[in-house]
Amino acid sequence: MSAHAFGLLGAALSMSIAWPQVFLSCVRRRTGGLSPAACLLGVVMPAGWLTYGLLIEDRIQVVTNALNLVAGVAVLIALLATQPRLRSARALRGAGGLAGAVLAAVGTAAASAALPQVTAARAAGLLGAVLAIGALLSALPQPLALLRNRAQDVSGLSPARFRLGAAASGSWLIYGLGTGQPAVWAAALVGLSSALTVCAVLTARRAPAEVAAIGTPQWRGSVVTRSLAVAGV
Repeated sequence: MSAHAFGLLGAALSMSIAWPQVFLSCVRRRTGGLSPAACLLGVVMPAGWLTYGLLIEDRIQVVTNALNLVAGVAVLIALLATQPRLRSARALRGAGGLAGAVLAAVGTAAASAALPQVTAARAAGLLGAVLAIGALLSALPQPLALLRNRAQDVSGLSPARFRLGAAASGSWLIYGLGTGQPAVWAAALVGLSSALTVCAVLTARRAPAEVAAIGTPQWRGSVVTRSLAVAGV
């Protein structure tokens, strides 16, 4: 497969990533385990990559990140609607600090394209470097939140989202390497590591719950008691 074929595959997977989470959070109203910082960055990062795609005139990037931006906003709204405590100024300040820093850097890099001595390609290179660093920062909150609190409720996290994320990041990694876009493959490598970490945590935590659910049926004790009674014991 050519690099552009992996780009198309990555775009298709990326456009599908957030929607299992949108369904779980917006339709079923389950947001347990979602990191507020990760949700805020889920809005900021697609906006940055959308700008990057416009600067280099990459339609794959533009379409993919426009849809991801819509999905990110939907999940963020669902999180704030279902968890009122996160709407406080203190909570938003703590979660929004990192997202605000990334947004400011993205805005500065994008604004440089308006300067007469800066070409769109040069601005895209600067923005790409910012987004690669932003990808590293945005990939940390969710896995760190899960690893720090091993008893955290994860019912609001969609495993399908992170599996799709791992597949999409792998595709973007190959696309970025094949097309010579360091910002793309570096961000994809970070995203792949983050998605695989979350998948591993979710698998490890849901396995004991499933085993417990399959435990001894409640009716078995009564059946044994009745059998013993019939036998005269």
